[in-house]
Amino acid sequence: MKLGSPFRPRLLSALLISIFLGSAPATPAQERGELRIATSYKLMTLDPQYANLNENTSLLSHIYERLVYQDENLELKPGLATSWRPLSDTQWAFKLRDKVRFHDGSAFDADDVLYTIERIRDFLKPPSGGFRSYVSGIKSVSAPDPLTVLIETDGAVPNLPLFFSSIFVMNRPAEGFETTENLNAGHPPNGTGPYRFESWSSGESLRLARNDDYWGGKPAWSKVTFRVIENPAARVAALSTGEVDVADAIPARDVASLKERGARVASVGAARVNFVQFDVARDTLPGVTDKSGEPIANPFKNPLVRRALTLATDRGILVDKILAGYGTAAAQVFPNGLPGTSAKLLPEAPNYDEAKMLLAKAGFPDGFNLVLAGPAGRYPGDAESLQAVAQSWARIGVNAQPAAAPFSVFNTKRAAGDYGLWYGGTSGEAVDIILHSLLASPDPERGTGALNFGKYRNEAFDAMLARAESIAVGPERNAALAQATELVMADQPIIPLYHFHHIVGYGSRIGSYVLHPRGWTTAMQTLPAME
Repeated sequence: MKLGSPFRPRLLSALLISIFLGSAPATPAQERGELRIATSYKLMTLDPQYANLNENTSLLSHIYERLVYQDENLELKPGLATSWRPLSDTQWAFKLRDKVRFHDGSAFDADDVLYTIERIRDFLKPPSGGFRSYVSGIKSVSAPDPLTVLIETDGAVPNLPLFFSSIFVMNRPAEGFETTENLNAGHPPNGTGPYRFESWSSGESLRLARNDDYWGGKPAWSKVTFRVIENPAARVAALSTGEVDVADAIPARDVASLKERGARVASVGAARVNFVQFDVARDTLPGVTDKSGEPIANPFKNPLVRRALTLATDRGILVDKILAGYGTAAAQVFPNGLPGTSAKLLPEAPNYDEAKMLLAKAGFPDGFNLVLAGPAGRYPGDAESLQAVAQSWARIGVNAQPAAAPFSVFNTKRAAGDYGLWYGGTSGEAVDIILHSLLASPDPERGTGALNFGKYRNEAFDAMLARAESIAVGPERNAALAQATELVMADQPIIPLYHFHHIVGYGSRIGSYVLHPRGWTTAMQTLPAME
């Protein structure tokens, strides 16, 4: 050993087990050449442990793998770990898969898992916290033999296997830690996944080649090329003309026309939420003024203002018109009915009269001006949603100027504090993961609040969430998470808008495309058409 939304219940379960375990093995009749995918996902880095963004976890899953993965019902399944079990409240044992090799030919073993945990916990310092929250509770890790990992935690972490469903395993180098800079500069990524890295042009393309020695069976496609096409209309056009075989994040409005032109479409409810988030920390905010254009004190510190804007938001227009029915109105972070959600939280119809009363009570009888920022082309209906929300708020005297920008621009400006409120979206493995990162008080030591860009703090909620996270997976934990969600949503730190449906289009070379609620876009989900 080396040292140092509705979801589709049981949808294609057996097929997904083979696909998301790694790659669906190809039969001679299925084997094909190059698969061309137009994706909205702009790969930000070749470091699989740096940024916890869907574009990275989706695209890099071809190269790297996790110990555990989630099936279409978000149930945990074996990946590089074949089994796991708690030894006590603070100890876990993971058994690893034998005869797995990295792309450079070196054998995968427990030391690589140790390195992965150490690199994330002790070495990487990404701006948003990256994956550190998943390993921050790990006190020590050891390997009694090459295929066993023992993990001791600081306290009870009943969700530890779920955390590992988000972490890619890296190969331990000869010495030290691999740097993000080296990986991005062209040091070949070295994973155990079904495809090998060939080339990457940031913001343009990612090229992969089949890993013929993949432990999970020979992948169906010999080559895979991802073309980054951030504009939805351009992705639709590329699929319609046959330039690509698959296009993700299809706008709902284009589904009918794509079908008319011979393309097929797959969709599934998303384990995610799109929302408006408030900056509640600063005393004044960029873009927030009175009606004469003069700066004012941060109105979003007042929960009455946040409640008024919530009541003035017409989610029905967003779901029915902009998403053309390919979405579900939201009142919490996951669609109702999933583990950890509250049956008491239901989307409300807009009530403009009550919203006006609340604004007046908060000291804004005439409303105010603001800039409503958000990405364009990242989520289905994002730019249109900004417009629709602005039109709704205008009915209570709040003049919102939509400001849509490419996600890379938006993300940079949001991190720099250029916005006072914004439209965003997030997904996660479970309800508590999103609550932990989006709404818990920012605390780098605990790893909470990585996506809480509005710096919202609620000690009562933090305590309830911590209690829920200490309970073993099951009904009691789900009930505790639901109660915590009810408490925090009553304070309106965000306005949940909708849970959109993932929509993917594919052409004649594709036999079927199996969607996952996490919204990944991979070659492993793409099965060739039979001749």
